Amino acid sequence: MRFIYLFLFFISVPILHSQNQFVPDDIPYRTGLETAKAANKPLFVMLYADWCPHCNQMKKEVFSDPAVMDFLKRNYVCLWKDIEKEEGKMLKDKFNTKSLPTFLFLDATETLLYALKGEMKTAAFLTEVNYALNPKMQLPYLEKEFLADPSNSTKFFAYLNTLKKGKDRTDLSPATHLYLNTQSDTQLVSETNWRVIANGVTDINSREFQYVLKHQKEFAAVASQNRVDRKVESIVSELLRPLVDNLDTVNYYKQREIAKSIRLQKTDSLVFKFDLTLAERTEKWQFYKKVTLEDTQKLVWNDASFLKDIGQTYLKHITDTNALKMAIFWVKHSLELNDSYDGNLLLARLYNKIKDKKSALKYAQHAKVICTEMTWSTNDVDALLAELLSK
Repeated sequence: MRFIYLFLFFISVPILHSQNQFVPDDIPYRTGLETAKAANKPLFVMLYADWCPHCNQMKKEVFSDPAVMDFLKRNYVCLWKDIEKEEGKMLKDKFNTKSLPTFLFLDATETLLYALKGEMKTAAFLTEVNYALNPKMQLPYLEKEFLADPSNSTKFFAYLNTLKKGKDRTDLSPATHLYLNTQSDTQLVSETNWRVIANGVTDINSREFQYVLKHQKEFAAVASQNRVDRKVESIVSELLRPLVDNLDTVNYYKQREIAKSIRLQKTDSLVFKFDLTLAERTEKWQFYKKVTLEDTQKLVWNDASFLKDIGQTYLKHITDTNALKMAIFWVKHSLELNDSYDGNLLLARLYNKIKDKKSALKYAQHAKVICTEMTWSTNDVDALLAELLSK
């Protein structure tokens, strides 16, 4: 009898497991809209991708919960669309979706009532899908209230805070500038308006951001210098990062000049790092060399790790002897900041590349000492020493 119980237990585990696995319904989008209209329910759409870990975690933890699925099916017509398939791609483009997972709440006329993005825990998700059913918490109502009185900061934030739950910062810009256009330059310097600028301004050339740049001390007094610095850095990142990610060199070179025009060390340092990333990804080694020769000492002189990274790139891709000597100078400084095995080995290889065998041996031997003391494998440095001693 005991063996029968064990047998039944083991065969029941996969059944229970399969019952708790989320299996999306493959209903066409148009059918979903028609069903929503007939049932007088809103449409709930999850946009996901199989490769997205946050999407998969939501499926595993949230949508495998019977209470969640029961609530959704009672109150919504539910669709689940893979953005790499036809309907999912169409919806991603139609609603300008840039984050995964994204959850869209639509009426039968395809009006966006509410939107969420990112991974959430079950309790937080249930709270939000409840909010999405409340007409006075939906985007059309909040937008109408705001547009009736665009100078009202309370109505603006009610709209903005709901909008940003499902939209990227660039989508917040139109409402933000509509509100800020009701404020004079001097009115911008307030805690409330700083929050507006910090959350919704993304245009580096906008009146509001340019005013922040020219009056940083005044804004630091109502916020803090750290918050002002973070905003300046984030707006440069938001300008340049998408262009680097998309390898859009034409527009990147145009926009980097705008970012450089800010003329602050923190933004120059960001541009420098984006320059190097783009140069590496597009293999523009002459541009990489030009940028590093101009700005390495000015912008990353006290970052030992970054100096070594530049040195490694020179070792692999730069052949100009004078430029290689500058890389040696930078890596030597990194050793002054932090004497390391990899720094000494890199320096030995750089000297070897310019055919300075004596200096290469010196740093290779020091690398061997460090490596031995740390009981690490000496294979790499032994190979270099063998090469140097055989010449």
